Amino acid sequence: MSRIARAEKDKVVQKLLLAKELSGKTYDEIAEEVGLTNAMVSQIFHRQAPLKQVSMDKMKRAVPLLKEDDLFEMSKPPFRSFDPDIIQEPAIYRLYEVCMHYGESVKEIINEKCGDGIMSAIDFNLNVENKKGPKGEDRIVLTLDGKFLPFSEQRVEEEE
Repeated sequence: MSRIARAEKDKVVQKLLLAKELSGKTYDEIAEEVGLTNAMVSQIFHRQAPLKQVSMDKMKRAVPLLKEDDLFEMSKPPFRSFDPDIIQEPAIYRLYEVCMHYGESVKEIINEKCGDGIMSAIDFNLNVENKKGPKGEDRIVLTLDGKFLPFSEQRVEEEE
């Protein structure tokens, strides 16, 4: 993505996030009204996922300051990208650390349960929740729910 395109995307995202902030609603509240996960709503506001036509009216009701041109922008297929500096954000770095530390075990358990394959990040749902731990401490619960995609065996077609 060019710097110009990145700057334009950043402007749109800032405008969308301002409308969300001025609504006074959380991602959870908007998600409940629209019928999406909180992570999907956040992805839409950050232009990492498109707002589908079927959800447009509900989004407009949930965030009244969104204008027609905002909804149109939100509905366009986004250029999915990320700021490489995001890894420096401690909350994100901890997720990276979890993947590095538990990755091998997660892969083996996936293989044991489903066979040789991967979890889709396209046919995928993410939800972020919080709960109280056994000592009353706040805890974060991330649910990653992705379709299993088996690796295919690459075979040469046999001639008859």
